[in-house]
Amino acid sequence: QLVYELCLKQIHVTKRDLFYTDVKLFVKQGDSDDVLEDVACMLGCTRSSLQVVASEKGVVVGRISFEDAGDPIDCTRMGVGGKAIPPFVDRVTNIRSDAKFILLVEKDAAFMRLAEDRFYNTYPCIIMTAKGQPDVASRLFLKRIKTELNLPVLGLVDADPYGLKILSVYMSGSKNMSYDSAHLTTPDIKWLGVRPSDLDKYNIPEQCRLKMTEHDIKTGKALLNEDFIKKNPIWLKELELMVKTKEKAEIQALSNFGFQYLTQVYLPQKLKDGDWV
Repeated sequence: QLVYELCLKQIHVTKRDLFYTDVKLFVKQGDSDDVLEDVACMLGCTRSSLQVVASEKGVVVGRISFEDAGDPIDCTRMGVGGKAIPPFVDRVTNIRSDAKFILLVEKDAAFMRLAEDRFYNTYPCIIMTAKGQPDVASRLFLKRIKTELNLPVLGLVDADPYGLKILSVYMSGSKNMSYDSAHLTTPDIKWLGVRPSDLDKYNIPEQCRLKMTEHDIKTGKALLNEDFIKKNPIWLKELELMVKTKEKAEIQALSNFGFQYLTQVYLPQKLKDGDWV
């Protein structure tokens, strides 16, 4: 009934709003979220088409402009923080860009470094992050701009199993929203870094490398059986190296060579060499 009302009035609410319509009925937000997913699955539609969205999480900056509900947005003029990715991606229109690629970043810290250094001016690109595990709006936005602009997507994540899991959600979807994967996934993401082989290639010092926990190793071994890993021999080799050495590293490990090493040395060298897989 609530969703029907939203669709009739053509207004959007957040998942939190939906929960607070009857907290005694739902008890906790997870319950109302589950009901919403069931409704979307039953109707065979996306959750966003039911007019219910998650709160803003992802951000974008760089060589892209668009209109958000008719308001012009220029992402080269959004400062270090970037532009919040609109939760109502269906209201984004008139997308324009002269970028050569999309740089998909796992973490907010790396995003801020790239934004502050205006990396997109030297290497024309669109930079976006969902600050960890991607939300639906970020996944929809990535698929939308990748499809409309026909740009390659390069992933920059930590050299650990969770960085790969984050890429897998963008590429093949999450298990709890598998019914909606066709609308949310961007299958052909290239792994730019940080890869396990980069630790020796770029001489990452021992004090910047972290020992993998037993849980990390278990997660890494489980990923070896995932289709998105098995179908790419180089990804498989990189993950096997990670599990064998039992070492991991965050993007921030590159800061050992200087805070701007990421934007002035590491990424320029990667892009020059075409070093993505």
